[in-house]
Amino acid sequence: MMTKIRMAIFASGGGSNARKIMEYFKHSTVAEVALVVSNKKDAGVLEIAREHGIPTMLIDRKSFYDATELLEELNRRHIQFLVLAGFLWLVPAYLVKAFPGKILNIHPALLPKYGGKGMYGHHVHEAVKAAGERESGPTIHFVNEHYDEGDIVFQARCEITPNDSAEDIARKVLALEHAHYPGIIERVILTTFGSATTS
Repeated sequence: MMTKIRMAIFASGGGSNARKIMEYFKHSTVAEVALVVSNKKDAGVLEIAREHGIPTMLIDRKSFYDATELLEELNRRHIQFLVLAGFLWLVPAYLVKAFPGKILNIHPALLPKYGGKGMYGHHVHEAVKAAGERESGPTIHFVNEHYDEGDIVFQARCEITPNDSAEDIARKVLALEHAHYPGIIERVILTTFGSATTS
């Protein structure tokens, strides 16, 4: 008998990666998306969560950084694993400590290049284009107290041609994100929890 690992997705935007994760785990015996957390009340990801019947939680900066409100809610919902999918705030130390080795993020560049504060979305792809890079791709990594500095779990690569615009690069990288992120999440959960997923 399998006991599903309960995960929460944190997202700030449209939620295309979150949608892929929700679809991937909809019939999974390994894990389920039990909560979607966003810091923007008009984020598209909230509507996607509603479509999938997944509870949502809206946070503000104060409740995220200054209080235990979020942690209490995650504990109340028995959340065991956190996934960042286009979430733009730096994860506070108390959350990293509460979920050691159990928070994954995806970054739209080949870290350690093009990471850090302010490097998200189109900013990343424009920097990659400006530098004349020949390849890019997503990096999936564990989260620590610093932007984009946690241990790397997986990278995928795509070729960049001189004719590619930043938008072209974004499309190529996003396709790789959609293709790989859900499966890597599952692999990490199985590795992290191991026999804990069986009862």
